Amino acid sequence: MTNMIHIDNAAIAFVQQQGGVVTVRLSPKHGCCGGLASVAVAETQAPNNPEAFQRQVYQGITLWVAPELAAQGLRIGVEGWWKLRHLYVDGAALSAG
Repeated sequence: MTNMIHIDNAAIAFVQQQGGVVTVRLSPKHGCCGGLASVAVAETQAPNNPEAFQRQVYQGITLWVAPELAAQGLRIGVEGWWKLRHLYVDGAALSAG
């Protein structure tokens, strides 16, 4: 798609059905023993703080991507069935910034 992030055609169609906006950001996930990891997530909503994101319009959808996730070889896809469908982020490990 672009050098910012790749999005599958099925994910584009899903985002269009959900309002045409997707935000890709890091989300902290807590482990059972006190560990913490930041995982890339894709959500069909605009960010609360758009000034902190890179914005791009592509095939009728608006992508908001956290700068640390842009151009990292990541891909947005969609999985699940019926009302359980959701977006996911997959790809190469993040490079040090």
